Amino acid sequence: MSERTSSTVLSLDPDDPSTTLESATWALAALVATLEDAATQPLADVLAANPQRTAVLEAAGLVRRDGDVPALHPAYRYPDGPTHHSAAQARLSSLRQAVAAAAGDRGESGGWADQEDEVLRNQGRVSAGTGRALAGKVVPALPGLAERLDAQGSSILDIGTGVAALALALAEAFPRADVVGVDVMERVLELAREDLAAAGTEAAGRVTLRHADVVDVAEQAAYDMIWLPAPFLPEAALTQALPRLVEALKPGAWIVAGTNPAAPDPLRQAVAGWHAVRNGGSAYDADRMASTLTGYGLRDERRFPTVPGGPVLVAARRD
Repeated sequence: MSERTSSTVLSLDPDDPSTTLESATWALAALVATLEDAATQPLADVLAANPQRTAVLEAAGLVRRDGDVPALHPAYRYPDGPTHHSAAQARLSSLRQAVAAAAGDRGESGGWADQEDEVLRNQGRVSAGTGRALAGKVVPALPGLAERLDAQGSSILDIGTGVAALALALAEAFPRADVVGVDVMERVLELAREDLAAAGTEAAGRVTLRHADVVDVAEQAAYDMIWLPAPFLPEAALTQALPRLVEALKPGAWIVAGTNPAAPDPLRQAVAGWHAVRNGGSAYDADRMASTLTGYGLRDERRFPTVPGGPVLVAARRD
C-alpha cells in the first residue's frame, strides 16, 4: 500500500493560501459524499463509480491503492450502512457550521441545542462505534474492569449520553451491567427514549436516562466505569464536574475520557479552540486530561489511540 496518509501537514500555496484551503474543503466534501454513497452500496463500488472524486480522496491521502484497487483509509471504513450515513451526516454538520461562520455568524453559539433532531441523531448514533471499541478493546486492557462489569449489579455512567447509542452498545456488551445516561438536553433525551423503545431489547431496558447536568452528579462510590466525552462538554462545566466524577467512582473503578489528540500544528490547534467554543465544548486534549485525572489522585493512567489523528481515550482508576 502507498505510504501516503491523511496525517500529512497541510502545505499552503505561498502565492494564494486560500486556494489550498478551498481544495481541502472539496476533499472533505468528497469524503462526505463517498461515505453517504457507502450507506447503500459496497464501498469498493462507490470508489470505482466516481473516479474523479476518488482521485481527490487519493490526492488528500484518504484513499490508498493496493495495485489498481482503491481502498478508503481505515478510519472511514464503518461496519454497516447506517453508520456510514451517520458519519457522513456528522461531517456534513461540521461543514455547515463552518459555512455559517463564514457567512457572518460571529456569535459564540451554534452548540448542540441549536441543531436539528436529525443532526443530533446522526452525531449520536456514530458513538455506538465508540461504545463497541470501549467494550472490545479498552475494558479488557484495564486491570479488573472486565470482571467488575461481569458482576451482577455493576454500573456504568455515560456522561452526555445524547441519543443513548453508546449507552446501548455498552449495555449489549455487558449483560449484567446497568447503564445510566445523563444529558442536559431534554430534547435529545426524548430522541434517546424513542431509539431505546424502537430497539426493544433486554439491553435497552437496562439503560436509564436522566435529565441532569454533569456538574450535578453527586453519587458517592456508585459506578464501576464512567465514560466522559470531554470535547463535548463546556470547559467550565468539565472543570467543575471532574472532582465529582472521581468521587462517583467505586474504589478500584475506572474513568475513561474521550479527548482530542494534542494538535500537531498551529492551524489545527487554533481551529480546535474556535470549534470547541462555538459548539459549547472544551479544548481538553489527552495531555491535559491525563494530568488533571492524576492530579485528583487517580492512578494507572493509560492512553488508547483510536485512528491516526483521531480521538485518544485516557483512562485512570480510583484507589
